Amino acid sequence: MHPEDLTNPQIPETERQRRIRAAEWAGWAIFFIGGFGTASWAPLIPVLRERLAIDDGTLGLLLFCVGCGSLVTLPFSGKAAALWGCRRVLVTAAIGFALILFGLSQVESLWLAAVLVLAFGACMGSIDTCINIQAVIIEQAARRLIMSRMQAFWSIGGFTGAGVSAIWMKGLGLSPTVSTLIASATMLLLLLMSYRYYLPYGGDGSGKLFALPRGVVILLGLVTLIAFLMEGAMMDWSGVFLTTARGFDLSLAGTAFAVFSAAMLVMRFTGDALIMRLGQRRVIYAGAVLAFIGFLAIIFAPQLPLLYAGFFLVGVGCANVVPVFYSMMGRQKVMPVNEAVPAVSTMGYLGVLMGPAFIGFIVQATSITSAFAFLASLLLVEIVLAYIIFRQQN
Repeated sequence: MHPEDLTNPQIPETERQRRIRAAEWAGWAIFFIGGFGTASWAPLIPVLRERLAIDDGTLGLLLFCVGCGSLVTLPFSGKAAALWGCRRVLVTAAIGFALILFGLSQVESLWLAAVLVLAFGACMGSIDTCINIQAVIIEQAARRLIMSRMQAFWSIGGFTGAGVSAIWMKGLGLSPTVSTLIASATMLLLLLMSYRYYLPYGGDGSGKLFALPRGVVILLGLVTLIAFLMEGAMMDWSGVFLTTARGFDLSLAGTAFAVFSAAMLVMRFTGDALIMRLGQRRVIYAGAVLAFIGFLAIIFAPQLPLLYAGFFLVGVGCANVVPVFYSMMGRQKVMPVNEAVPAVSTMGYLGVLMGPAFIGFIVQATSITSAFAFLASLLLVEIVLAYIIFRQQN
């Protein structure tokens, strides 16, 4: 047992609770850093397109490198956390995340940009894996639900990063270089303030370097894949739906995803208390029903307020799927946590990467309305998978 283990019986209870609170605060901080850095990357995309003089196809391949970089490191980050501890991996990945972000504001070569984008995605994947391993361990030690609020801080970081980037670049007229430098410095400052409270361990050091999901972990991964696919589809296709299927002005294209994201954020902030009051099953099943009603409103409602209500209900219904099933990874006995989290996260990233493209094929073959109907049908699959998982965990 690691001497700083939050469950170490030799630690007095008051000290143990103090360490848990400190680790929880540090968890909020690193989730925020991840979301903030991801959002700060978004304004650089059009800058890179113009500076490198590349077409949309090449830009798409460049953006695909982010996901590829994440997928490369996701399976190995769990083993790294078990061998060297979450703290070392998170600090290394977060420093790289911030420095590479600034490097992307300076790069002028396409090949160097591709390398940096791959490295940026690799750091993002390492952070994503280790923060969830850390969150599962803290939640087990605290003996209360914290996963939803942890996940909410990634969204807060994203909202903050997007907002301040707009203020710095559009409101204050700062150059992309200066704006990105401030963003990177902010991330490093927050890291400096919180790193000492990250868990210095992340498992017992056992387990495979690359572990395929098995048993109930496969089902957890499938549910996560569906949840991430939903989020990716909302991000990429909600604006297209408003402008093409409903004929609204292009200026409203981003509002649907904003409504969806706001609902996700609100529900993740309140999710832990809601789950403790209603239970995981009711939250998942009721959430799936609400999301299904939301999709019906999106598909059939012609008025904008009803469409917004639909996107809001989808966000409400989808918000706590990932936190609930990530929490369950701490209770399953099929795989060690440091193997299960990367395996499930990898399946989730496949949903993010491939889902929106698959929706695009459906749109091309049929219509965008049919694509949203397909998303609604996936909620039925989610309910069946959740039913099997809950039965197995009893």
